[in-house]
Amino acid sequence: MKKLLILTVVAAVAFGACKKNQGTVSTLHNYSTPTLVVTSGDYYSIPVNGALPVITATAYDSFYNEEATVVYDQSELDNTTEGVYPVVASARNKYGMTSKHTLYVAVTNVTGVDLSGTYYRTETSDTVSVSTLANGLYRISDAVANGASDTLHRTPAYFVHTSTDKLLMPVQSTSYGPVSASEGMVSISTSTSFSYILHNNMLAPVTRTFHKM
Repeated sequence: MKKLLILTVVAAVAFGACKKNQGTVSTLHNYSTPTLVVTSGDYYSIPVNGALPVITATAYDSFYNEEATVVYDQSELDNTTEGVYPVVASARNKYGMTSKHTLYVAVTNVTGVDLSGTYYRTETSDTVSVSTLANGLYRISDAVANGASDTLHRTPAYFVHTSTDKLLMPVQSTSYGPVSASEGMVSISTSTSFSYILHNNMLAPVTRTFHKM
């Protein structure tokens, strides 16, 4: 009787483990995400307390032949404080497969000023270019500007002109790790210039001054 009892229990457990759940169906789908295209650009500028401007974007999944709705995550946008903030555009297909694209919004009340152009760094005579991304938002071709011989540390970065005499370079990822700047100053009295102290684990935190050529 002892053997029979053990065999009966084992059989019951085995039967229970093999029981199917008739209400569950699993299906496999090819992985494909919508192609997200932002036709209005990646960079925007708004005044303090301004609203996000109209962004034009489309999304289409060519594998599943369907359009997708583009939504915007503004949770990191603080329109009450000058700076640069990411806004993430995303679109997903009917199976939840998602594409994302990051946009950048500058918040500044500065208008009518153009800092774009060619500059030289006072300390090294290195030449850099500054291009306009949106009102008050710029990209410098080399934020380090250690001199023509230092090609290793050339680091493009963006900054925002936040007030008449100040600029802000927020933390941003580069091939040499995070880069940011403090004490950003702008002068547009007789000639245009700007300066900042660059912060990076590989570089000394010294003042870098640039004069427009």
